[in-house]
Amino acid sequence: MTDFPSPPPVSQDRQFVLGQHLRLSVLTSADETEGRHDVSDVTLPPGAGTPLHLHTGYEERIWVVSGSLTVWAGPDTFTLRSGDFYAIKMNTPHTIKAGDDGARTLAITSPARFAELISRTGTPAHLATTETEWDMGLFQAVTEEFGDIILGPPGATPADLQSGGQ
Repeated sequence: MTDFPSPPPVSQDRQFVLGQHLRLSVLTSADETEGRHDVSDVTLPPGAGTPLHLHTGYEERIWVVSGSLTVWAGPDTFTLRSGDFYAIKMNTPHTIKAGDDGARTLAITSPARFAELISRTGTPAHLATTETEWDMGLFQAVTEEFGDIILGPPGATPADLQSGGQ
């Protein structure tokens, strides 16, 4: 038992969804750190994953709050659970997939990029419905602006790059 107060709730203007794929709350933005890093609270539903991709302009760090998340990064494959942490270096092909119960993570990127990517391409959470989709064209344009490269569809792993299959 602690005497620490609960943190204040995240304001509505800092909460976004990317279709039905993820929910993100910006905890620390690029503006607040002079671009050095951002921190986001990300919730992924069961089985949600990303395309195989890499970042040429920032590193990504993931700390699992609850649930589980499998990460394929370069030659590594790990299933992370509550309390686990993994750092993905720039230029490392990677993908992630939430476990059967979904996953809640803290995502930290440096320099700051991910929170801005989702805030620019997602839907404000208070406007989202169960029918909300995401604009893939806008998402692709912003990822390219940030130097992200999509290498394969969801389900592809870095091993597929070496074998030539996807």
